[in-house]
Amino acid sequence: MSMTNKNGWKVNTLLAAVMLTSAWAAQAQDGSAAASRPTPRYEDGTVNLGPALGETGHWDTGVGNLSENFVEMDGAFLVNPEDIDKVAPFRPWTKALVQFRLKTLGRDDPHPKCMPNGGPRQFHTPVGIEIAESRDRQKIYVLSGGGPHSWREIHMDGREHPSIDDYDPSYFGHSVGKWEGDTLVVDTVHFNERFWFARRPTGMVHTDALHLIERISRPDYDTLHYEVTIDDPKAYTRPWTAKWDVPWIEEPVEEYFCQDYNIDLDHIVGPDLE
Repeated sequence: MSMTNKNGWKVNTLLAAVMLTSAWAAQAQDGSAAASRPTPRYEDGTVNLGPALGETGHWDTGVGNLSENFVEMDGAFLVNPEDIDKVAPFRPWTKALVQFRLKTLGRDDPHPKCMPNGGPRQFHTPVGIEIAESRDRQKIYVLSGGGPHSWREIHMDGREHPSIDDYDPSYFGHSVGKWEGDTLVVDTVHFNERFWFARRPTGMVHTDALHLIERISRPDYDTLHYEVTIDDPKAYTRPWTAKWDVPWIEEPVEEYFCQDYNIDLDHIVGPDLE
């Protein structure tokens, strides 16, 4: 028999609704927890940043903003130009240059002309990346699907950086890595200045003094967490950090070579400023 309170509510019906809501919430939590498999690992327990044995897949880049604080973006451009000061601690000349590149819609960007996407840009350029570890060579490779299909190597053998006198600055610089728990920490120096080191926002500036510390982790099977600290005293007033998550997709990287069928012709030509 049903009892009612002074407001006319049926107590047992209300209790049943509460219990059902709690059950749905618990089921939703279980479902979200089951949505991603655990982080894949090698036999020694080290995190595997690529597909599990016998499987395929890649990291679906094209996401994320290289900015210290949240800024609303329209593609590779700022929705509000006044947000430029939220992006990074620019020096006056770098702020002016980034503003010019944004105003001209990135018409001088080397990337659409098939230049490699060095630095953080490798982690948010469309078409994706693969991360493969060669344990016998003690190297980790980051293989870009976008642009000219270039790759970067991270030395895991404990070596030091070479002197700049013994190393030609390059698009990807010289990278050494080590594991700190489940996080891959990568230290990179010796970049050239022939690329723009971010896709969002377009036009981000660096110099030959650029020093990156990247922290890469995989909290679950479907998520790559990327965090980068930029230290370039010629371009910025202090070191600063940006971070974003990259999703996993269980498909091979698309075979894309910009040299054969470049589909970014608008940015090669540039906007009509007249």
